[in-house]
Amino acid sequence: MNAQPNDKPAGGQLFVVATPIGNLEDISLRAIRVLREADLIAAEDTRTSRKLCQRHGIDTPMTPLHEHNEAKAASGLLARLEEGWRIALISDAGTPLVSDPGFPLVREARRRGIPVIPIPGPSSPIAALSASGLPAERFMFQGFLPRSGRARAERLAEIATARVTQVLLESPRRLARTLDELLDACGPTREACLAREITKLHETFITGTLAHIREASQGGVRGEIVLLVAPAPAAPEDNVSDTTIMERLREPDAAALPPGARARLVAAALGVPRDRVYALLARMD
Repeated sequence: MNAQPNDKPAGGQLFVVATPIGNLEDISLRAIRVLREADLIAAEDTRTSRKLCQRHGIDTPMTPLHEHNEAKAASGLLARLEEGWRIALISDAGTPLVSDPGFPLVREARRRGIPVIPIPGPSSPIAALSASGLPAERFMFQGFLPRSGRARAERLAEIATARVTQVLLESPRRLARTLDELLDACGPTREACLAREITKLHETFITGTLAHIREASQGGVRGEIVLLVAPAPAAPEDNVSDTTIMERLREPDAAALPPGARARLVAAALGVPRDRVYALLARMD
C-alpha cells in the first residue's frame, strides 16, 4: 500500500474541493481558503465556477477539465503537480467525481505518490438522502441509469430487490420513463422520494409511494433531480402459486432479461423467494 501523508509540506498537492449544489453560501471556510491559495483551479465549466469565485473573492487562475478533454487535461495537470503545483479540482456543483469528471486525474495522482486531499462539502445525493425520510444507515448510489438495453434492465432488477435505499440521479426529460419502469420493477406501493433543486429557491421534496410520485410529477418536473427508492420489503408468507410465477416470468419485461436478473425481478414483484423463482425458471427452460 502506498501510504501518503496528507500534510506533506513540499511538492505538488491535488485538492478535491466540494462546492455548492445551488446556494452559493453552502461552501466551507476551508474550501474558500484552499481555492484562494491554489496555484490553479481545474473546473468542469470555468464559466459556472467563475460566478462562485467572484462571489467569494477568489481570483485563482482556472483551466477546464470536463468529460470531453479529461485525458489531455489530466496529463498536463499531472505534469504541473509533479513540478510542485497546488491544484484544486472542482465540478460544476457538489463533490467532484460523484457522477462528474476527475477520476483519471485522482487515480493517476495517487499512483504517482502525489497527495490527494479531500475538502468535503455539499453532495446532492447525500443531501437528498438526509431529508428523504427513507432509511439512511445503508444505501447504494446508482448515479444515472444506463440509457437502454440489458444493462438498464439489470440495474432496474437490482434496484427492485435491493435491501438498502437506492439513490439515483435523473434528468427531467427521462424522469417519466424511469418512474414507469421503477413502477413495473418495484410495484406501485414501494416508498420513494423525489428531490429537486436542492438548496435552491424552488427546492421540492415529493414523498410517498412510487405511484404517488408518478402521479404528482405527471405535468413534468424541472431542475436537478435525485430519486430515492426504499429498500425491498422482506418476503411475505409464500401464498403465490407456481402458475402465477411462471406466467410472470413469461411477460416481455421479464423474458428479455438474463436468468439471474429475471428471477430477481419476478421475486421482487410477487414477494416470493428468489430461489423458488429461479428453480421454476430452470424447469421452464
